Amino acid sequence: MSHHQALIADPSRLKAATPIHFVCAGNSLPPAAEAVAKLANFKAKAGQVCPFAEGVLVGAGDGSDLLALGAAASALPPGDFRLAAPLPEATRSIALLGFALGTYRFTKYREADTPPVLIVEDKDEAASINREAASTFFGRDLINTPTEDMGPDALADEARQLAEAHGASFTVYEGDDFEAEFPLIHAVGRAAAKAPRLIELNWSGCDASHLTLIGKGVCFDSGGLNIKPGGAMGLMKKDMGGAATALALGRRIMEEKLPITLRLLVPAVENAISGNAFRPGDVFRARDGQTVEISNTDAEGRLILADALALATEQPTDRIVTLATLTGAARVALGPDLPPIYSTEPAFQEAALGAGMRLADPLWPMPFWEPYNSYLKSGLADVNHAADTPFAGSITAALFLKRFVKAIPYTHIDTFAWVPKAKPGQPKGGEVLTIRALFEAIRATAA
Repeated sequence: MSHHQALIADPSRLKAATPIHFVCAGNSLPPAAEAVAKLANFKAKAGQVCPFAEGVLVGAGDGSDLLALGAAASALPPGDFRLAAPLPEATRSIALLGFALGTYRFTKYREADTPPVLIVEDKDEAASINREAASTFFGRDLINTPTEDMGPDALADEARQLAEAHGASFTVYEGDDFEAEFPLIHAVGRAAAKAPRLIELNWSGCDASHLTLIGKGVCFDSGGLNIKPGGAMGLMKKDMGGAATALALGRRIMEEKLPITLRLLVPAVENAISGNAFRPGDVFRARDGQTVEISNTDAEGRLILADALALATEQPTDRIVTLATLTGAARVALGPDLPPIYSTEPAFQEAALGAGMRLADPLWPMPFWEPYNSYLKSGLADVNHAADTPFAGSITAALFLKRFVKAIPYTHIDTFAWVPKAKPGQPKGGEVLTIRALFEAIRATAA
C-alpha cells in the first residue's frame, strides 16, 4: 500500500538534486541561508526544516535524535534531494533510515502526496535501507487499516501472502475443532461475526537456531462485557499491533535470510459483544490444561496468547518472544514510546536493549517479579487471568503469560504500537516499535 523507493542510487540524478544541509544546533549555516534562517527563526532544532534558494536546512538538534532527517521526508515536496555533506559513519545508516521512514504515507483510502526521494551513491546501501523501511511500512499498514478491512480473516490473508512471498509454509487453525484445541482463543473470539483462528507460518533459513514469534492479534477490542468507554475504544483497531509487529519482524528475518528456523504464531480474534460473549466469573481450561478464571473481559489479550504459548511449547524451540499491546499499565509507567521488555534470557535482553539505543528503537527492562504471582490467585481455578489490584498491571500480565512457557527461554514485549504525535521518521499512527532492536538482537544471538 505505502512503500516506494525512498533512497535511489542514480548518479545521473545526483547533481541536479536539491541539497539538504543537515545541521546541528550551534553550527554555522551556509551563507546563502543565513538571512532566511533568521526570518524563519531556524535554530536547527531536531526536525526543523527551512528551505532557502540553494537548498534545504534540516535541524539535527544536539544529535541525539537519530531519526531527525526523517523530518525532511515529511515536510518536503516531491522531488530529488541529496545530502550536501557526508554524514558521520557511525550514524549514517540510521539517519538515512530516518529519512526513509519519514516518507511513509497511508494511502489505502485516499490519494496522498508523493514523498520526496533521497539520491545516494551506494546502490547496496539504498537497497538495504529500502528493504528495512518496507518491512516497517508493512506493519504500519496492517495497524492503520480499520477493522472492517483487517479482521481475523484479512489478517490471515496478509500472513498467507507473506508466507507465499518467502517460501514459508502456512496453516490456519479454525473450524469445528477449534474450541477443543484452543479454548481460550475461542472464548475471546466466539461472540464476533468473524470466527477466531490461529495463524501459523514456518520458515527455515537454517536448522541451527529455532525462534518462535507470537503476536497478539485482537483485531478490535470492544472490551467485551467489560465494555470500554467510547473514548478508549477509538484506537482499538491497533490492538493487533503485536501481530503486525511480529509479521513485520518475520518478514525482515526472511528477507534478510537470517540463519534461523522461524515459527510465527498469531492468535486472531475480535473481542466483541453478543449473547454468547464470555463473561466475568467464567472458568475455562486452557490448551495446556490449566484452568483460568475470568475476572475482566477487557484483559483478553493474555488469554489468546496463553493458548498460543501452549502450542509453541509443544515442539522444540530455542526462544519464544511475544509481542502484544497488552496493558495500559505499561503506558502509565513508561509512556507510548518505551515498551517494557521482560526476559528470562539476560544476554538476549541486553542485546535488544543495546540495539534499541543504537537504532532509535528503545525498550526498558522490567522484571518477572515472582512475588506478584500472589495477585493472580483464584478461589475457583488454577489462576485468575487478571490481578485483583490496580498495582503492577504490566508485570502481572507478563507473569500470567510466563505460566504457559515452561522452561524455554522467554521474552515478552508490552508495546503500544502507535505514535500519538508525529515525530521525525514516525508519522502519527500505527508503528511497529521494537522491530529494529529485536531484529539486531536475533541476528546477534543466532547460532
